[in-house]
Amino acid sequence: MTEPGRHITEEDLHAYVDGRLDTERRAAVDRYLHDHPDVSESVTAFSAEREGLRAAFAERATNPLPPSLDFARLVETRLTRRQAPWRMAAAVALALGLGGASGWALGARLPSGIDALAQEAGASHAVYSLDKRRPVELGAAQRDDLTRWLSNRLNRPVAPPDLSAAGYRLLGGRLVAAAHGAAALFVYENAGGTRLTIYVRPMKIVETTPIEQVDIGDLDGCAWVERGVGYTVIAAEPYKRLLELSKHVRQQALAPI
Repeated sequence: MTEPGRHITEEDLHAYVDGRLDTERRAAVDRYLHDHPDVSESVTAFSAEREGLRAAFAERATNPLPPSLDFARLVETRLTRRQAPWRMAAAVALALGLGGASGWALGARLPSGIDALAQEAGASHAVYSLDKRRPVELGAAQRDDLTRWLSNRLNRPVAPPDLSAAGYRLLGGRLVAAAHGAAALFVYENAGGTRLTIYVRPMKIVETTPIEQVDIGDLDGCAWVERGVGYTVIAAEPYKRLLELSKHVRQQALAPI
């Protein structure tokens, strides 16, 4: 039974495009799109792109994946070019969806560990940090609700760290879809308008790893694993500054929520 009046989330929109909503929830999304023509336009474009890709690759479903279409290489190239970030993220999601339905076995070619964590974080940062109207689903004023929601969805206790002492105020957060499942994205902004994101998701590896530098296109980032949870911090900041911010994040992540 769908909860009446429940907020329309990004996950609902993806399920709407995929045809995975029940009748009641689909009707709720239809009403939402009617009242939000800008979102409706994006959903329509996404649906058209999705169907176009399915049609284009249908006849190749049984063929092996060419080296030129290696997933990691495609993502790295798109991130480096920094062109149409939302299209890049959509292409990644669609490629994963096609891989699941075809015989290309893209899952076997996906990057893993810190590399996968950094690439997913880079795609989310490229899309949402640039969004001036709605970078988050729940704002800083709803921090407690945000913490409960994301902790439940990730099945891990996660909360947005307080970086105000380091010059970054919390804008809010959102649930994002990743190649390896659900992930959380927290978005911050400093007085100069620079945005920082913290990407969090469960990892298959359970050990703790040191903070390491990762390259996300023309940005630097820091990534690590803490007891089975991966973290990536990305901003247009020098690596030394990102390392300092990452230590703040790591210290707070270890504290009870």
